[in-house]
Amino acid sequence: VSASLDRSLKVWQLGASTANFTLEGHEKGVNCVDYYHGGDKPYIISGADDRLVKIWDYQNKTCVQTLEGQTENISSVCFHPELPVLLTGSEDGTVRVWHANTYRLESSLNYGFERVWTICCLKGSNNVALGYDEGSILIKVGREEPAVSMDASGGKIIWARHSEVQQANLKALPEGAEIRDGERLPVAVKDMGACEIYPQTIQHNPNGRFVVVCGDGEYIIYTAMALRNKAFGSAQEFVWAQDSSEYAIREANSTVRIYKNFKEKKNFKPDFGAEGIFGGWLLGVKSVSGLTFYDWDTLDLIRRIEIQPRALYWSDNGKLVCLATEDNYYILSYDADQVVKAKDENSTAEDGVESAFEVLGEISESVRTGLWVGDCFIYTNAVNRINYFVGGELVTIAHLDRPLYLLGYVPRDDRLYLADKELGVVSYQLLLSVLEYQTAVMRRDFATADRVLPSIPKEHRTRVAHFLEKQGFKKQALAVSSDPEHRFELALALEDLNVARVLAQEANNPQKWSQLGELAASTNNLQLAKECMQRAQDYGGLLLLATSSGDDNLVKSLGESTLHEGKFHLAFLSYFLMGDLHKCLDILITTGRL
Repeated sequence: VSASLDRSLKVWQLGASTANFTLEGHEKGVNCVDYYHGGDKPYIISGADDRLVKIWDYQNKTCVQTLEGQTENISSVCFHPELPVLLTGSEDGTVRVWHANTYRLESSLNYGFERVWTICCLKGSNNVALGYDEGSILIKVGREEPAVSMDASGGKIIWARHSEVQQANLKALPEGAEIRDGERLPVAVKDMGACEIYPQTIQHNPNGRFVVVCGDGEYIIYTAMALRNKAFGSAQEFVWAQDSSEYAIREANSTVRIYKNFKEKKNFKPDFGAEGIFGGWLLGVKSVSGLTFYDWDTLDLIRRIEIQPRALYWSDNGKLVCLATEDNYYILSYDADQVVKAKDENSTAEDGVESAFEVLGEISESVRTGLWVGDCFIYTNAVNRINYFVGGELVTIAHLDRPLYLLGYVPRDDRLYLADKELGVVSYQLLLSVLEYQTAVMRRDFATADRVLPSIPKEHRTRVAHFLEKQGFKKQALAVSSDPEHRFELALALEDLNVARVLAQEANNPQKWSQLGELAASTNNLQLAKECMQRAQDYGGLLLLATSSGDDNLVKSLGESTLHEGKFHLAFLSYFLMGDLHKCLDILITTGRL
């Protein structure tokens, strides 16, 4: 296709000297033209000096839409090859981003670089290059995070590739295939059909029976198995409740509507407006003043918190919640009994029930995606690491070479599943037994912890022991640890002289004997202190021990040992204390001190 200053577009066949047909409609010279990259629409876009952008159907040879608003000549136009947007650049210095399906203006960009001359998109990426009189700029459009979700059982993953919805089954992985951490899994992909809206997010409900697709200010709820349309509507945002039959939507005018079994149950307009909503055990509403939690059934105010989170993650039992802001995240405990108590006593304050939430931790890290397994919060961060937080301790599972997005944890596989933006699925080993043990310790349930312990492999025991030590359970840590160094340190800290002596004998390290000797002396176990100092060849300590306990034989033995070892200062002192002046004189003569 060619554009001309004669105000027309001509479509040509390669090898033919005459045009197949001409498209006319612009009132001034046409400067730029581009084909639609997908196969579902026979469209051409053009921009002209009449300051208009036109979309043409080249099969019907008609103009289907005219976009206006730019105040100077249109110099560049293009359809984005991946996203449902088209971009137009003008000599007025602006680049406008339009929705390719609704033709709604999504954004107007002006970087002050004078006139726009070119717009170029990179296929397979969200990057767009803009060329101006005064320089060039690289921008990102759309979301980097893919529209993907995994069901609660960890069997099926649903994702959107453009408007096509596909399903991958983790249970259908080839038998006997060796799964390595970080390697792409050979998942079989099944096409489920096209979605009526362009999906920006996909989310299973808690029991995995339904999946909601959101985009373009609309939502559609499908059955997860067959992708049958169950409900739909307009909404800026959609969230599921912990009860799988309940969900909430946020409308553009800050009205929040709650549905149960696909029928509207309640609606309300929060006092401070609604900039965002969060699902889970409580309904969270974000506003300019912070975050407010409401009861799903009664819409009673539970608590106002002066944090504006970007994301919110509830644990499975509803007793822990993570509030993730741009730079930090907070771990809070939630006590539903306190809410019931406050309601019974009619003592709810203006900001809700203060004792309902308690801050357990604040960590200066940015959470990209997160989920809970027991009392362990697993997340990916801004520097491409997979970490988990439990009981104040941060553990790094893996360092990544690219951004990955958490899908879920499958206990039967002991694996954590993630996806990249190209919808490749990878996994990392994370032992459920370790997570269960740490969760039991956090809940002070040592009966469960002791039951789980035998299933933890030996090579992971020391990590668990370090966790126990940090929680203040050194005795249990000593019983669990398999690292002799760590066990020796714990035995010293617990003043368990018998275990420390056995470990020192096994290592036969002078430093360990010396440390044990100091502890034995400080606890008045002089016999053990003597043995340790002899093994560590701590003659100075032995001399102090011998003189303070009046042990003549030890002083005599020390004199002989130190003289033989050439430690003349200690030998002289030993013989001097025994009153053997002849020996003292011999030492002075030998060392040339007379």
